[in-house]
Amino acid sequence: MTYCVAMRLRAGLLFASDTRTNAGIDHIASFRKMHQFQIPHQREIVVLTAGNLATTQSVISLLNQRLQGEGDHLLKVPTLYDAAVLLGRTVREVIERDTDPHDRRSSVDFGANFLIGGQIKGEGPRLFHVYPQGNFIEATEDTPYFQIGESKYGKPIIDRVVNYETTPLDEAAKCTLVSFDSTIRSNLSVGLPIDMLMLRANQFEMAMKPPHRIGRDDPYFLALRNGWSAGLRKVFDDLPNEPWFDA
Repeated sequence: MTYCVAMRLRAGLLFASDTRTNAGIDHIASFRKMHQFQIPHQREIVVLTAGNLATTQSVISLLNQRLQGEGDHLLKVPTLYDAAVLLGRTVREVIERDTDPHDRRSSVDFGANFLIGGQIKGEGPRLFHVYPQGNFIEATEDTPYFQIGESKYGKPIIDRVVNYETTPLDEAAKCTLVSFDSTIRSNLSVGLPIDMLMLRANQFEMAMKPPHRIGRDDPYFLALRNGWSAGLRKVFDDLPNEPWFDA
């Protein structure tokens, strides 16, 4: 399992992903799940992956391999919508290739989910969630973020904090890391390090920065983890006890 978050806010875009994969408790490894595609001053595209590792690696490999070809690829499509269409088509291609329709004994789930977002010059920042079937939905002002993977532990935190209009990127990053900490505490299949990348709206970089990696000893993450735990404990202690038990 994994945990990935992407947000499209008025201020820009945020992407975050853990690096843990597991095929059982005795087979745990780390793989990067954040992938970047860029033409300086023209387009910045980020893809996050979750699901069957063989599927996600094949999809990313094909997307990279085809950057040098004559057909459609992520550095040539005119809009982010077309990038999502291309990604969905590639996902279907890989799953159909690897699935044997005649093997009824197989219990392998080849499914994978992807988040693709960024900005192409001429349009604003956009963000899409691409499903294993290849179809997708787009983030809106009412629903400005997507999660894939083990999402349930971090969702309540983001729902309470993030607002499309008013949340700055640094506050979104803080909220996202708290959601990761809560997920890591509750699910062993999600783990450090975390990769995080932020793109300000309409400010194309000369060279898109690599994601910032947050490891086990990162002082900011440790301070955030300790402060959040202490704050929750204090708020809990300050809440009134139920009035009816001894009534």
